[in-house]
Amino acid sequence: MKREHIARKNLLRASAEVKGIPVQGYDFNQGVDYGKLLESFATTGFQATAFADAVQVIHTMRAEKASVFVGFTSNMVSSGVRESLRYLFEHQHVTLGVCTAGAIEEDIIKCVGDFYVGDFRASGKELRAKGINRIGNIFAPNNRYVAFEAWFQPLLSELYAESVKTGIPLSPSDIIWAMGKKINDARSICYWAWKHQIRLFCPALTDGALGDNIYFSMFKHPKLVIDIAKDTQRLNDATIGLKKLGLVILGAGVIKHALLNAAMLRNGAEYAVYINTAQEFDGSDAGALPEEAISWGKLKQGKHVKVFGDATILFPLVMAQTFARKR
Repeated sequence: MKREHIARKNLLRASAEVKGIPVQGYDFNQGVDYGKLLESFATTGFQATAFADAVQVIHTMRAEKASVFVGFTSNMVSSGVRESLRYLFEHQHVTLGVCTAGAIEEDIIKCVGDFYVGDFRASGKELRAKGINRIGNIFAPNNRYVAFEAWFQPLLSELYAESVKTGIPLSPSDIIWAMGKKINDARSICYWAWKHQIRLFCPALTDGALGDNIYFSMFKHPKLVIDIAKDTQRLNDATIGLKKLGLVILGAGVIKHALLNAAMLRNGAEYAVYINTAQEFDGSDAGALPEEAISWGKLKQGKHVKVFGDATILFPLVMAQTFARKR
């Protein structure tokens, strides 16, 4: 057999025909229509199509009147995604939330003073000398945390006194509601969570500045007790008896697993949207795909998608196509 024939046979192998939707991106000859641009992601491929799938999953969970649980990591609130999350609580688009400690403290801190756009490559040594903390390319002056301590310590003392009086230990979500009530600021996620009595759970409350403040408070109140088990019960109980459940999870780690583990107690959520950059090669739940969650009974065989990418770009666009979109 000649070399040419062998090469042609292998290279020009006949294929089966594929039936489906052709890959096609947005045609800018139509002008710039941002709604249609985002809709075109469905046929663009790669993570653009995953984005479009996420939009459809959220449309479905809302059309089916599923209870919507949202999870978000601290960096979402460090960034401008805070305003998207606040909108969800303000307009009661979610039934409950789960977040990490930094999300709570920084939501309150931003009511006291701003964070600023900085630089990923800024000198840590120079920033430290100036008392400026860096969160990625966001600068958070340490005076904000000093002001937070001055604001939070009296509240914690009040809550402790009430706890001693009633004999009922504080739970993280009770503390968060009290913080939202005290801040009384419509820019705050915690404020709207309290206003609408939407539970905002924080399984890792003792992390970050909140943990520092609890530590300092215990010098004054050595018998301070925070009952995390109560919130575990509340979160798990919140899933029981729901007709349908949808999860929207920004980031990974404890917030992702807390929601999925609670959903497991009802044999899984019907809908789920993950947006994160974590990979599954190390066996972590952070990077685990929806199919792994199905094996545990955390998700049902339903509609679910993971979008690999930066939620600071993706989630505001998802919001524009779903929760914030006028019907």
